[in-house]
Amino acid sequence: MSDRTLTLLCVVIPLFAGCDDPAANDAQPGEATLRPPRRYVCLRAGGTITIDGKLDDPAWEGAAWSDAFVDIQGPEMPPPRFTTRMKMLWDDAYLYVAARLDEPHVWGNLTERDEIVFYDNDFEIFIDPDGDTNEYYEIEINALNTIFDLFLVRTYINGGPALHDWDLKDMLHAVHIDGTLNDPSDVDKSWSVEFALPWDHLAPAAHMPTPPRDGDTWRINFSRVEWLHRVVAGRYEKIPDTPEDNWVWSPQGVINMHVPERWGYVTFSTRQE
Repeated sequence: MSDRTLTLLCVVIPLFAGCDDPAANDAQPGEATLRPPRRYVCLRAGGTITIDGKLDDPAWEGAAWSDAFVDIQGPEMPPPRFTTRMKMLWDDAYLYVAARLDEPHVWGNLTERDEIVFYDNDFEIFIDPDGDTNEYYEIEINALNTIFDLFLVRTYINGGPALHDWDLKDMLHAVHIDGTLNDPSDVDKSWSVEFALPWDHLAPAAHMPTPPRDGDTWRINFSRVEWLHRVVAGRYEKIPDTPEDNWVWSPQGVINMHVPERWGYVTFSTRQE
């Protein structure tokens, strides 16, 4: 996010990914914008979840929606133009993540895994299980169900690196569009995403029990990147030289997702939804 054009450097020189330019990684949250990170209780799934992006499985009904996302710098900033919310569940095999992104114009261009997905509008997951700000996961998805997943050995400000060749094996993911994709002739309602993240492949760097125990708390955050667009010759395109919006579940206080100490707290409960 923020000056994303420089992010292509991370393909060759792993400076950063999924967030700002290298200089911005020196920025820390300003005291005036800091608030306690948001919290969420992740209940145990009470039934089977089919990963199709539709979020209509009965198991999701009892899972609470999060608070609406806010600007990455904090609620003092102008509110997002469109509402974004997420919800979570878990069972012995997976951590489940769902999100609904209100969007009147659903579009996407990138189709190859590990392309720089945040050059499209996207939804992003950040997970640092033990909250030590090292060894954390980043997963991004666009409306075409294209995935960019990477593993951060350390934060960029502490030298990284970002491992782009890391894949979260056996991850399940899907997108559902309430509207039409890449069709500017109509108005869409939203797109929704659904993930099943396997504990077996989150475990190696978690340094926490997987699946978690009742009451365990992980540091997790979610981000939405939204670009201003225009329609040219019947196709969507980003407006040149216009920065993206960054909307998040738990505000960072700075335009930088790679400040894990500002991520939210997700507490796992064995209580079923």
